[in-house]
Amino acid sequence: MKPILKLAELFRTAVCVAGFACVSMSANAGYPEKPITITVPTAPGGTVDVVARIMGEQFSILLQQPVVVNNKAGAGGAIGTQAAKREQPDGYNILFTANSNQLIVPWVYKKAGFDPLQDFVPIAAIGVVPNVLCVHPSFPAKNFKEFLAEIKAHPEKYQYASAGAGTLNHLLGEMLKERSGIKMEHIAYKGVGPAMTDVIGGQVPMLFASLPSAVQSIKAGQLRALAVSSATRSPLLPDIPAISEQFPGFSGDLWVAFYAPKGTPKAVIDTLHSAVKKAMASPAVQQRFRDLGITPLNDGPDQLAQRQEKELLQWRDIVRTSGATVD
Repeated sequence: MKPILKLAELFRTAVCVAGFACVSMSANAGYPEKPITITVPTAPGGTVDVVARIMGEQFSILLQQPVVVNNKAGAGGAIGTQAAKREQPDGYNILFTANSNQLIVPWVYKKAGFDPLQDFVPIAAIGVVPNVLCVHPSFPAKNFKEFLAEIKAHPEKYQYASAGAGTLNHLLGEMLKERSGIKMEHIAYKGVGPAMTDVIGGQVPMLFASLPSAVQSIKAGQLRALAVSSATRSPLLPDIPAISEQFPGFSGDLWVAFYAPKGTPKAVIDTLHSAVKKAMASPAVQQRFRDLGITPLNDGPDQLAQRQEKELLQWRDIVRTSGATVD
């Protein structure tokens, strides 16, 4: 009788497992069935926020559910990222962030509170943008070569603003200092918006800002663009040189991407990735990206995982060289 009992036990176990699988599949089959929240770990008005809202509009149409963008800025993006990490892994709370927040902050902040590889599941990378070195219109230099000469002639006279310690625009300043030998003081703000406001107001002479967040101020004459951080010039600012033209190999682009908390079902990730692809195919979205200077990316979950693993180590080395750390 024992073998029969064992067979019966195995049969009951198999039925339970099959039943659980069916429940799980049915739970995901109707996704999404309620509003979706996109957590953005930066302040309103910056590139991450702007692109999140463009994608949120498309998600709402494609997934037929309301989509809310929730900004939780602070600590270089760590506060919002920690909040996203704690959400239920059901696809109703996802993270939209930049490589600077996701891959630089863990090296800069000793207590970042998240692991980009272990705590999140990649969904898709959306686009890449250069940062642009901008100065107040009253700044003596009219171009990048004059800028370098002015800073070298007056060491430690000038300051540059950033969106916060450990952000990409902070480290770009440190990279430029290291490559060129110039000296500038770093002034950290809580977001690129406040930093740009003070540069426009003349309180701080310069900053690196993502092109989408700065382009209107550049066109309006409130800021003067001197150079871009991408490996080549931006089609949106064809007359502005890339820093790499002066310092070969210099490159620091901002890219933005969707992530979900670890444990989010693959079926949900696939649904969200499909929505991203459909949104990116929209002519209206493509035009808005062109207007902002954003180059679309087509990274799915696997490609995004490879991208972040490689870049995470690159930023580790840059942070160590710069000595930029926050307790």
